[in-house]
Amino acid sequence: MTVSVQYSIAGQTARAIAASVEQGAREGDLVAGGALPTVRSLAGALSVSPATVAAAYRLLKTRGIVATGGRRGTRLSHRPPLATRPAPPVPSHLRNLAEGNPDPKLLPSLGHAMRQLNEREHLYGEATAHSALVRLGARDMKTEGVPASHVAVVGGALDGIERVLQARLRPGDRVAVEDPGYTAVFDLLSAIGLVAEPVAIDDRGMLPADLERALATGASACIVTPRAQNPTGAAFDAKRVRELRAVLESHPEALLIEDDHAGPVAGAPALTLVHPKRERWAVVRSVSKSLGPDLRLALLAGDALTVARVEGRRALGAGWVSFLLQGIVLRLWSDPATLRGLAAAADAYRARREGLIRALAERGIAARGASGLNVWIPVPEEGAMLSHLAAEGWAVRAGERYRLRTGPAIRVTVSSLRPAETERLARDIAQGLAGTSRGAIA
Repeated sequence: MTVSVQYSIAGQTARAIAASVEQGAREGDLVAGGALPTVRSLAGALSVSPATVAAAYRLLKTRGIVATGGRRGTRLSHRPPLATRPAPPVPSHLRNLAEGNPDPKLLPSLGHAMRQLNEREHLYGEATAHSALVRLGARDMKTEGVPASHVAVVGGALDGIERVLQARLRPGDRVAVEDPGYTAVFDLLSAIGLVAEPVAIDDRGMLPADLERALATGASACIVTPRAQNPTGAAFDAKRVRELRAVLESHPEALLIEDDHAGPVAGAPALTLVHPKRERWAVVRSVSKSLGPDLRLALLAGDALTVARVEGRRALGAGWVSFLLQGIVLRLWSDPATLRGLAAAADAYRARREGLIRALAERGIAARGASGLNVWIPVPEEGAMLSHLAAEGWAVRAGERYRLRTGPAIRVTVSSLRPAETERLARDIAQGLAGTSRGAIA
């Protein structure tokens, strides 16, 4: 039996086979994204019926551990919902432009805010949100057009998105997502039994006609990124907002989720598709990119029922986001020096994006990055380009995990890219593209 995994799957029942695959994923013997044996070949190797293997794969798919993709067959999810061995870190000798992190030098100091904290102990049965933080966040959202009358505090952007999806959708529902889009959203949908429906995007976000197609053919929700779209940096403009609102108005039953994960450091204005009459919606604004990834906090504004369901379900589990975190964010958001620093960070990220895009354009290479921390560069072969750049001392991210139907590309995180590095990186990318056009990279 020829398979692309070295781990021996075992079992005579669907549950035993599924447990064997799960064990291999948990212990790192099965590679994330790697192909599993076909139903027929595994059935032959285990001397069981194809129906038994098919049932095992269905169990694994329901749990989000595997994904099926037509001719691509069944593959282990890139991020299965398991406690697995961590991926190997980027080698220390490579310049790390792969991880998607903000520049630590542009994050505000948490020490000063922590020293100013005067939070008392909060006990069971008390309010779960810091009222001053909610008021401040709601005020800012309202000035930007979001009707933030109902606001909850959640544990980051993905936590908020997951809670909204589970509050409003059922397993098997289809969700329109950006393509290319954020891989963690794809993985999350798979893990909770939802189906991603790819919608093409350009530098201004989802294409209205393609969103219309997705909603008209049965998508129950859409997840959009208004600015700093990951991985392409797409950002709404006023014209695209009008076009997408028109599409959504013809589908009032669809759930709308906006993931404003970069907030004030996105380098683009805050625009929203939400209007007060929309029945099912949520806007999630995280502080991870602007104040630091370790502050696991986001504000979630939404319609009254969605927010009530999110808060009610959280009360049965985590209960609330730590008031220590809420207090730190409130201090930072209330500090004029921090706000000036966020504006400076947005300017720095813009300069670094535009610098790389300009250097690539001078070499005849098209790249995308209208906002945010990343630049998206189409390439003929992702693996060859990654190998070439690694040989030149760079670590970037392959585009495969971010795309569903679109062509190959690489994602370069430019948040910490220095001007002195920009020309060399552009030159190395150009040399890599010249090599692939010849059929090999020297």
